[in-house]
Amino acid sequence: MHEDTEIDVGRRELLAAFDRYEQHHPEEGAVLARFREFVLREPKCFHRATVEGHITGSAWVVNMDGSHTLLTHHRKLNKWLQLGGHADGDSNVVRVALTEAREESGIEDLTIPNAEIFDLDVHAIPARGEDPEHFHYDVRYVVYAAHTDHVVGEESHDLAWVSVDELDEYTTEESMLRMARKWNTLRAQYKSMLP
Repeated sequence: MHEDTEIDVGRRELLAAFDRYEQHHPEEGAVLARFREFVLREPKCFHRATVEGHITGSAWVVNMDGSHTLLTHHRKLNKWLQLGGHADGDSNVVRVALTEAREESGIEDLTIPNAEIFDLDVHAIPARGEDPEHFHYDVRYVVYAAHTDHVVGEESHDLAWVSVDELDEYTTEESMLRMARKWNTLRAQYKSMLP
C-alpha cells in the first residue's frame, strides 16, 4: 500500500490499480516499477506538458465475440496501434481510454466490462516539431464495441477490425502482440463480465 499523504487522490487510485494488476501479472515487475516510480515522483504525471512523459489511456477495443480488435493506422506515428491518447490532466484513466476510443472510432456504444488494467507499456515518442522525445506511460483497458461501424477521424490514416489471431500481419510491435496473447488467455473471463 502507498501511505504517502502528499499523493493526490488520482495518483493514489492509479497506484492501487498497479497493486491489483501486479497480483495477476507478477512477471511484469520491471514495467510496474517504472510506472510506480514515475507516478510517485511526478505530481503532473497526467499532464501532456510534463516534458519527460505522461500517463496515457488506451483501449483494446474488441467486437462482441472478442475475435477482432479495432486498430488505428496512426497518422503521426504511421503505425497500426490500439486506440488511445493523452489524459490532459484527467486522473481517471479509465474515462480517458473510453473517451479516446469513442473520439477515434466514432463508436458511441462502448462498454468497459472491467475497470481493471489490462496491460501496461512505456514507450518513447519521437521528437516532432517543438515537442522533444518523451515517454508515454500507457495504461490499457478492454473495451467492447456493440457494433463494428466506425468513422475514420483526423488522427488516423485508417481504422480496421483485425482478427486477433492475425494481428502480426499488421504490426510487429511487441506490446501489441503481447496484448493479443493476453487477450487469447483472458477472453472468456472478460466476456463473462459483460452485463
